[in-house]
Amino acid sequence: MTGEQPFRTVVNQSWIADPAHRMRWEKSLAFVRASNAVQLPARAGLDIGDRTLATDMLEAYFGCRFDTTSVDLDTEPLGLPTRYPVVTAFEVIEHLYNPLHLLLQIRAALDPVPSSRLFLSTPAWKPGFLQSPDHFHEIPKRSLDALIARAGFEVVRSAEFGIRSPLFCLRGLRPMLRCIFEKIRMYELAAR
Repeated sequence: MTGEQPFRTVVNQSWIADPAHRMRWEKSLAFVRASNAVQLPARAGLDIGDRTLATDMLEAYFGCRFDTTSVDLDTEPLGLPTRYPVVTAFEVIEHLYNPLHLLLQIRAALDPVPSSRLFLSTPAWKPGFLQSPDHFHEIPKRSLDALIARAGFEVVRSAEFGIRSPLFCLRGLRPMLRCIFEKIRMYELAAR
């Protein structure tokens, strides 16, 4: 956790090296690849948050450069010089006090064409004792769907997947519970 921002994850080599992150990125990219909305190669892309290996994977797939963000996503405007046909926000909103602000900013950053897409992922809600101390909140599906609609998006499709290997699950009771409850919820969203 960062000093003044307790719900912000520090993206460093240790964080990047976690096998769950690699699995998460690969499954997220597989979900993105299953969409046929964004014409390839894309003109440009935006990956919300810090640059990671996932950003590199997105650039390779979409055949374009992906910008990243460096503003306070809770309160500041994205202030982008262009609009994007594709935006990704992989596991960002659970760290925010005000995810609606970010979703409205993303909606304004999307190209105003029907094929533009936001690919969003966030952890599925799980019991409090399993929630990450870096997450301000983990949103139940009903509330997340309402948030998405309030921000002016419609769900094109969604999926849910686990991020732990079977060997991780066998390490004890808490890891086994993580394997049961720790899921990532993915959305392909279009602006209404």
